[in-house]
Amino acid sequence: MAIRFNIEKIKMYALAIIIPLALGGIVGFITSGSMDYDMLRQPALSPPAILFPIVWTILYILMGVSFGLLMDKGVLDDNAKWIYYIQLFVNLVWPILFFTLKWRLLAFIWIIVLDFLVLTMVVKFYGKDKIAGLLQVPYLAWLLFATYLNLGVYLLNR
Repeated sequence: MAIRFNIEKIKMYALAIIIPLALGGIVGFITSGSMDYDMLRQPALSPPAILFPIVWTILYILMGVSFGLLMDKGVLDDNAKWIYYIQLFVNLVWPILFFTLKWRLLAFIWIIVLDFLVLTMVVKFYGKDKIAGLLQVPYLAWLLFATYLNLGVYLLNR
């Protein structure tokens, strides 16, 4: 049994994965000089700082695979694209608000908007392809946890 590789599919999935990873990496680089996570008073259940880049790498990969699935199946419409790209933009602005600008209250409001955008994306993706929708659930769960952390940091450090 020979395995046939479809180069176009590989390129499509690679691009879908590379876009969020690269953008997340760029924002990580931009904010790296202003990361003060370990110096902040933190709420209960706060994970060590080293966990964040690991989790975000996994989430960005899942995000890309999910988006790639919709493209691969030909069910990615303009509405799904828009919600994906808008939530990605909102996601990428959050660390700038939280770490670089230190606007913790605005970052909290911003992440609540992101929570709703990602919930909408999960539902929309799930309606088009169950696996694509389910691949976004860890992202939503992590965001809800990050929302708790953001609020806790804001309240403990004002």
